[in-house]
Parts: sequence; C-alpha cells; structure tokens
Amino acid sequence: MPSSTDEAQALGHSEFWDQRYAKADGTKPTHEWFRAFEDLEPFFKKHLFDKTREEGKDGKILHLGSGDSTVPYDLLKRGYTNQLCIDFSSIVVDLMKSRHSDEPQVEWRVGDVRDMKGIDSNSVDVAFDKGTLDAMIYGSPWSPPEEVMENSGRYLSEVWRVLKDDGVFLYITYRQPHFIKPILNRDNEWDLEMEIMGGGDTFQYFGFILKKYTASAK
Repeated sequence: MPSSTDEAQALGHSEFWDQRYAKADGTKPTHEWFRAFEDLEPFFKKHLFDKTREEGKDGKILHLGSGDSTVPYDLLKRGYTNQLCIDFSSIVVDLMKSRHSDEPQVEWRVGDVRDMKGIDSNSVDVAFDKGTLDAMIYGSPWSPPEEVMENSGRYLSEVWRVLKDDGVFLYITYRQPHFIKPILNRDNEWDLEMEIMGGGDTFQYFGFILKKYTASAK
C-alpha cells in the first residue's frame, strides 16, 4: 500500500485522475465534496458577479483543473457564456464533453495548467481554482519538497501570464493561510486578499483573491 505521502504526491499526475474518472458513475461529480456551487455562491457574488456586473457576462472565465465539477454549468445558468475548462485528464474532458454536448458555451480542453501554451497571454478575465493547486502540494508544509515548489511555481506563472492586467485569480483552498501564502506569493507578484469561509458545522476553508500587483499598483 502506498504511504499517505505517496498518495498525496500522486494527485499531481494525470494517471491518478484518469483512473478516478474512469470509475465515475456519471450521476454525480467525483470530487465536488470540496465545496459545491451553493457553498461558493456568496464568494462568487462578491468577487465574480459584482465584478462582471459593469463589464457584462462575456468576459472569459478559465477553470483550472476543473475535473467534473458542476461550477461551470452553474455559472452558465447565470448567464456566463464564455468559459474554458482545462484539465490534464483526457478521460474527464471526454466525459464532460459528452455529458454536456448541448451546452457548447463551456469549452473543454485537455491541457496542463503548468504549461497552458494553447491559451494566449493577457486573454483571461477570471481564473478559478478549487483545489487544483492543493493537489500539487504534499510533504512538509514548513519546507515543501522541491517538486512542489517547481510545479506550483510553473502553475502560478502561467496563471499570471494568461490573466489580463485587470484580471482576477480566485482560489479556494482548505490549506492553512500561513502555509499557502509563501507558495502563492513567493515574489510578491500578487495583490492578495483572503476570506475565511465555512464555519458552523462545516470545516473552515479559505478564499483567496489575487490580482496582478503591477495592475493594482497603477
């Protein structure tokens, strides 16, 4: 049996997710346990709905490592018709294309968030991550392995590249802020805000709002 560290490290590889999605029963998302749309709606209301109210709803939303989450289609019901989902599991991309063949406003592509060569620089209005960065992180939170820092660094650099200067990166995580902030903002390239979410009978999790520092400093 693999150790917990081995299992955590496997989350960063497409083969693991291909195996998971190959077993999907087609009736419910595989990993929507980590905050479904109704849990995130207040966060979206504040940082997505209000943001796009003036600009309209045709801004490009990029879902990073979207898996089989229903969030893109919940947003589609609200009128957001320019969405791109990228995931490195070809199985889940094919599954979602088939499941939502009558909703082409949400585009699906196989791709690695660490190398999004098919997405133009400065082309995305809102990038959204619910647990994708988390899946790259394993090992000691005080001193992450070199692979963690390399993968997360490549990923965040790509998010920075594809975002417009006034774009926003919305990141949902269950990882403690004092461990995740040094990974997120290692070169102080982001203007970063954070909200504590959850509470009550649910476990606490966090919503980060990141904007390009150069844009916010203008």
